[in-house]
Parts: sequence; C-alpha cells; structure tokens
Amino acid sequence: MRTKKSPRFVSNLTRNTLALIMAGGRGERLKQLTKWRAKPAIPFGGKFRIIDFPLSNCINSGIRRIGVITQYKSHSLNLHIQRGWGYLRGDFGEFVELLPAQQRIESSWYTGTADSIYQNLDIIRSHSPDYVLILAGDHIYKMDYGAMLAKHVENKADITVACIEVPIEKASSFGVMKVEDNLRIRSFIEKPENPQPMPGKTNEALCSMGIYIFNTDLLFELLIRDADTADSSHDFGKDVIPNAIKKYCVYAYPFTNANTTIQSYWRDVGTIDSFWEANLELIGVTPELNLYDDDWPIWTNQEQLPPAKFIFDDDYRRGMAVDSMVSGGCIIAGAHVRHSLLFSHVSVDSYSKIDSSVILPDVTIGKNCRIIHAVIDKGCEIEDGTVIGKDEEEDKKRFHVSPKGIVLVTPDMLGQKIHHVR
Repeated sequence: MRTKKSPRFVSNLTRNTLALIMAGGRGERLKQLTKWRAKPAIPFGGKFRIIDFPLSNCINSGIRRIGVITQYKSHSLNLHIQRGWGYLRGDFGEFVELLPAQQRIESSWYTGTADSIYQNLDIIRSHSPDYVLILAGDHIYKMDYGAMLAKHVENKADITVACIEVPIEKASSFGVMKVEDNLRIRSFIEKPENPQPMPGKTNEALCSMGIYIFNTDLLFELLIRDADTADSSHDFGKDVIPNAIKKYCVYAYPFTNANTTIQSYWRDVGTIDSFWEANLELIGVTPELNLYDDDWPIWTNQEQLPPAKFIFDDDYRRGMAVDSMVSGGCIIAGAHVRHSLLFSHVSVDSYSKIDSSVILPDVTIGKNCRIIHAVIDKGCEIEDGTVIGKDEEEDKKRFHVSPKGIVLVTPDMLGQKIHHVR
C-alpha cells in the first residue's frame, strides 16, 4: 500500500553530524557476485543497489554531509554514487564524498573498520562535525538516524550503538552486548562462540548493527590510541568499542518500531541464500520492506528506460508475469515468469519459464529455457534451451549452488568474459 507523505523535522543535531559509510568490504560469502564488485554495489530490489539504503536513510534523516569509504573493487560503486548522488549542493554544505583507500596517514591500505576512519581523520576534522555517525554500507533497512542522535544526546552518551535482537543460535556472527536496564552497555564481545541471551529473553541476544554515533573529539582520541596499540586489529567491534566501555558512557539503541517496540526490518544479505530470500520477500502482498513508501523513499541512480512490455497472447506462447516484480526496460516475449524479481533491461524469449528466481540487470534469456530457484548475475546471456535449477548435480558442474539449493550464475561461469584482465 502506498503511504501518504508527511513532513519531517530536521534538527541541528542532524545538520551538525557527519555520516561515514564503510563500503570497502568484499563480501566473500556472496561468492562470485562480488568477484568484480564490492558488496555495497550489488543490485537489490529491482532497481537499487545495496548502498542506496544507508545513503537514503541519511538523506531522509536530514543528514546531508556524507563520506563513503571505499577500497575493494570500487569502480562500479564509484560510478553509481557519482551518477545517482551528485545532486547535493556543495555551496549549501551538502555532499557525498568518496573516500578511497589512499594511504593518507599510514603506508598500508585499510586494515580494519576503525583504521578506515582513522586514515581519514584529517578530512573529518576539516568538516568540524559535532557528531560522527558510522554506518555499514551493506545492509538493507530503513532507519531514522535523527531519532538515534536525539537519544544519544538525551543519554549524555559518549558512544551509542544501534542494536537488534537476534536468535541466540545466529548471534555468534555479531557483536553481542550485555546491558543494564537503562541500556548502558557493560560488555561487548565480537562474534562470541557462546553468545549470552539478553535479560528476560532466553532465546534472543542483543547484537550490534555496526551503526555507531561518536562525539567527535572522543572518536579522535579513541582512534589515535587504537592506532598506537601494536596488538590491535583496528576494528570497532573487536577493539575500540570494548575498550571504550571501561571508561566512557556507551549506550545501546534498540532498532524497533517506535509505536509497537517490535523489531524493525533489517537484513544482512551476506550470503546467496539471504540475498535471494530478501529480494523475493519484496514480491509479497505486504512485505516488511515497503518500497512504495512516499514518506521514506529509497533514492538511486534512475536509468531512463521504457516501461516493461509483455508480448504475444497465444495459448501456446503468452508473455506474462504472475506474483512477480518486473522493472523498466524488460521484455517478456511469449515467456512465463512466476514468483520472480526481474531487474532493469531483462529480456526473456518465447517458451521460456522463470520461477522463484532473481534476475539482475541486462540479462538476456533465450528460447525454451527453464530457470528455477536461481540468481542470474548482471549481463548474463542464457542460451536457448538452458535448464537451471532442475538437476543439482548438473548445476554444480557449471555454477555455484548454495546450501539451500539456490543456483548462482555469473557471466564468467558461462564463458562470457565481460571483465577482460589483459
């Protein structure tokens, strides 16, 4: 359902905040999807990229001074940000700056999350923010950072950590917090083998989202001290936050619906299975992530494409899509698409059937193909008669098959050398 747009209040807190989005990670669990791109650059939701979600959260929260820290194979990410996020007015103090690893302070590339911020301290200082909001660039969610900033100030906190409740069996992949009743953090353990449950909930742990607010002067102090610590891994979750808890006021900020206290939507699409699931969740009648919300739009680089087109209406050859999302520029020519998400500029030729699949942009699917439970990467050309997702053993000979049986297909696997290295 499309929601009615309402005005938002932009406070001095958000105006005086600098957001830094850490977008340099490779995302190795996504296998070949990140062979030629950083994880934040991966397409998501039919027309967006993952990086668009934290960037949109900043803009919608009234934070318009943003740095994007890049490192691993960032070319497509850089192009996307330059083309889609270059509308902010520098003469009004608004910007999205790209901060690539450039050995500004040290003679090495970024060695950890804290080090990536430390190596840009001179740039942070030049903007003179009161607060620094540090974000991960590889998660899917909507969040008003202004409310978190207000709580940070209300608590007179030195550091605030956004958190979610995670089932205890999955919490070992996160930083797990122990808090007092007033949500002041008393311990923070990064990826513990035996996570401790949160008070009052034996099956849930309170886990970090990788979102931090720092008072700027303290951030400088902590990062310089961490850089001078020889045995540090220079990571916020492993080093900076646990050490700060001993001396400073560090509070947790639960990411919940303000009206119901129910856990808000947040997805780490860090595996092929979770990426496939999160995309197909959007097809539902009332998905948790509402992309039709005019009050909290997700901004992106909008390609100028014609509407999707469905052609042929014969009993034996009918172009149609059922229980699916189909983006602009797609042509479904006498093919049947069911419970799938097609990104921009996908063509599916006659007699082919696509089921429960995620098809990234610029994919061409020939005649008489059968594709089920698959993720087809950008630019793939699927030959006539190709069958994917029907025979796991055959699929494993050519493609990557996830633990849940989702088949990942990339141009390299098909012998299509889109990225020439010599």
